[in-house]
Amino acid sequence: MPKLLLINPAKNFGSTGKIVEQIGLLAESSGWEVKVAHSVRYARISRLKSMSFSSKIGERWHALWALLLDRQGLHSTIETRRLVQMIIDYQPDLIHLHNIHGYYINYIVLFKYLASIDVPVVWTMHDCWSFTGHCTYFDMVNCEKWKSQCYECQNLVNYPKALTDRSRKNFQQKKEQFTSLKNLTMIPVSNWLGELTRKSFMGKYPIHVIHNGIDLNVFRILTNYQAKDTKKMVLGVSSNGFSGRKGLDDFVTLSKILPDEYQIVMIGLHQDELAKIPINIVGMGRTANVEELVEYYNRAAVFINPTYSDNFPTTNLEALACGTPVVTYNTGGSPEAVDETTGIVVKQGDVKELASAIMKITNNPKPSLVCRKRAVELFDKDRCFDAYLQLYDYLISK
Repeated sequence: MPKLLLINPAKNFGSTGKIVEQIGLLAESSGWEVKVAHSVRYARISRLKSMSFSSKIGERWHALWALLLDRQGLHSTIETRRLVQMIIDYQPDLIHLHNIHGYYINYIVLFKYLASIDVPVVWTMHDCWSFTGHCTYFDMVNCEKWKSQCYECQNLVNYPKALTDRSRKNFQQKKEQFTSLKNLTMIPVSNWLGELTRKSFMGKYPIHVIHNGIDLNVFRILTNYQAKDTKKMVLGVSSNGFSGRKGLDDFVTLSKILPDEYQIVMIGLHQDELAKIPINIVGMGRTANVEELVEYYNRAAVFINPTYSDNFPTTNLEALACGTPVVTYNTGGSPEAVDETTGIVVKQGDVKELASAIMKITNNPKPSLVCRKRAVELFDKDRCFDAYLQLYDYLISK
């Protein structure tokens, strides 16, 4: 039985944690022995075997030094040595990296070890952090320095927030470490990120785009929730707040433009964001109740995603699976979820165009079954994540 080790800060928590869980369960059902190595902070009950190697105090120190000195991924040395020992003890046949930022791994310690062993490594890219000197996304500052050499970063205020600029050195260190492996395969989760990766220093490696998938048995059409609301619900959902890149200000502006027949509902607001939204927006915090979320997707007349930086948001897929059309900004890989029969893509930052698209799509509703059909054909988790299993089998048989 081949052994698979998955590494990610979150275990069955948040978008990447759930993706790791689904990949691991599918691999397990296909004859792999699976373990997840994760940080101590973001862990929920999982059906997979797992091992935590970080510490809360270590992650706090890592986050502090990253803030002060722009050193994300350069602390947690003891914790990462613990991870290396876990890998030695487990002896996996394949290692699958997901996010290695998040204040829990020292990437130099990890990659020096990975370069010393003859084990294939797969790296799923959920953002752009691997090939920049600082950013996870750079759309909002319209920067292309990552193509050659990062310096004088204009994006220090965004995650991973830093008070000093170390982007030149970070870029050089990442390039040296991340390109040191002999057997590495990169997996961007959108065509958009795939093109960026090919233009970066990671373009030397094989690159295969595998879109994220969702559980279509969970996200589904509930016929008893059709046409229950007196107003047309315009729904926004985020797993980690709406400030900055997720378009909080645009939701507020939109609430001033849309006619009274519409009701904006935002799920996933942080406490400070709840205090900022006007009274004509219904806002709530993050819900751990998936069935409640499914109900909101079903009740919505349209799902909107006015994101300014994104890779391939699963919220778009969840809405489609529940039969709800999507209006999104032309940002990153977000438009890849829809076509002309299931949604509308508008220019980033054009709130008037966003409002027009909402009114157009709700006055001429997209059939729920058409939205559902697109999700079933393209974004079923088993079909999407089976591509990983095929890749695993190929890599360990080489």
